Amino acid sequence: MLNLPVPEAEYINEVLQPSDEQKELVSSFAERAELVRGGSVAPTQDNMLKITNDGRKCALDQRLINEMLPDAEDSKVGRCVGNTFDIWKDTRQKRSAQLIFCDLSTPKNDGSFNVYNDVKEKLVEKGIPQEEIAFIHEANTETKKAELFAKVRAGQVRILLGSTPKLGAGTNIQDRLVALHHLDCPWKPSDLEQQEGRILRQGNQNVKVKIFRYVTEATFDAYMWQILENKQKFISQIMTSKSPVRACEDVDDTALSYAEIKALATGNPYIKEKMDLDIQVSKLKLMKANHTSQKYRLETDIARNYPVQISAVKERIAGLRADAAAVKPVLNKDKDNFTMTIVGKTYTDRKEAGTAIIAACAGLKAVNANGQIGEFHGFTLSANFDSFNQKYMLTIKRQCSYQIEVGKDALGNLQRISNALAGIEGKLADSEQKLANLQQQLATAQEEVAKPFQKETELTEKMERLAELNSLLNMDEKEPSEALGIEGDVAEVADRPKKAVTMAGRAADAVRTADGMPKPSILGKLKERQEQHAGGQDAREKPARKNEQSL
Repeated sequence: MLNLPVPEAEYINEVLQPSDEQKELVSSFAERAELVRGGSVAPTQDNMLKITNDGRKCALDQRLINEMLPDAEDSKVGRCVGNTFDIWKDTRQKRSAQLIFCDLSTPKNDGSFNVYNDVKEKLVEKGIPQEEIAFIHEANTETKKAELFAKVRAGQVRILLGSTPKLGAGTNIQDRLVALHHLDCPWKPSDLEQQEGRILRQGNQNVKVKIFRYVTEATFDAYMWQILENKQKFISQIMTSKSPVRACEDVDDTALSYAEIKALATGNPYIKEKMDLDIQVSKLKLMKANHTSQKYRLETDIARNYPVQISAVKERIAGLRADAAAVKPVLNKDKDNFTMTIVGKTYTDRKEAGTAIIAACAGLKAVNANGQIGEFHGFTLSANFDSFNQKYMLTIKRQCSYQIEVGKDALGNLQRISNALAGIEGKLADSEQKLANLQQQLATAQEEVAKPFQKETELTEKMERLAELNSLLNMDEKEPSEALGIEGDVAEVADRPKKAVTMAGRAADAVRTADGMPKPSILGKLKERQEQHAGGQDAREKPARKNEQSL
């Protein structure tokens, strides 16, 4: 918002095709999700959060699932290593630095495979000196961190790998940073903001920098980036107040739903369209809700508020007109024909009348009271003491009231009374203008309340399309017995309540193998068994019905 001078970022999205092993793993996640959905496995053995984490690992590197799997030729790690080496070579003279963020598979020094060591080994193989590559996890004290950050700023360490918690807020190493690599997608927009805040920062010597985002298609990567975008949209709307959206649902779930995993596993093209439509329909519904609320407010104003205000102003106008007519002879009289009654005594001398007013006000203060102290040509004079502001106030009233402050100057008080009475005409004009404004506002409100919601057609069309997508993607319409088959304790399964799903998703009952042949899923097999069993039942029931007819 302050528009501070920071480097200009060039965002580069590296979209990679999944390997055969990754495709097979994603399909296995769908089968695991079916078992979890059907209640065939205990939550302690497998659950949606565990499946989601495994899916994120698979999208990053398949060897995180099983170290025996081969290293994919064109993996995210391989593409990142290639880009990092090219930039390292091109910026050798400047000794520019790069950051690689990876929240998964951090180094544990237990001999197991991790992405950090794999990246480092491949970079060293390409010719980058080992001392120019560092992990933030190696700096386990504040002193070591300070030394490491100083080396990055000096260009001695040119490639630094780290995670958001360890290399996020408070890290000032931007001096030579020329590129940043997102190997995996974080859960929160704030994490992404902290990562990119390391390079998009004041003090960077580079005018332009590159930010790489690595995404493996048909894996959990695409969904992770999509939901991160949705979260950021909501946050931006609230922080900048540039959208009519006032509320949003919780989008911080850390586990994908069963239907979402199925859709990702089968490469269903409808899943992204549904996610986009969910956001658009939600926004349109909120806009319609605001329109409806405004309509209700206008109806209340039309039926109650405006009539009450107009009636009150009309009543005041009538009083002001009567007072203005009564005060005209008083203002036109010769100054010598002055009469005023104060505390029952009539005064014809202005100075004496003014002094009497001051004395009457002081007498009311002494007894801690307020009330009428006199009369002036049909206008009553009432006084009171304002203890907060420590001053006397005089109220002049006939049909309407006019208030002035009582000063120490006797003649000055009489002049204030004359000015207040002379100002009645001005107050009358103001009240007439206020009445005209209220009547105009009433007419405008009556026009606005009759207007329909402008985007009603768009909302209807998108809701219809969303309903179609829900119908295509929805697997929750099946009864539990249909989803699980008839073997086992059917009654117990039927009594089991359906589990809520955060986002509907329907996928095909079969996935494809590498050779293109259909591979039945667990759900498909269960359906076949159910149909076979039902067919056997029908065959057994036919002779029985035949015997019943013969009887």
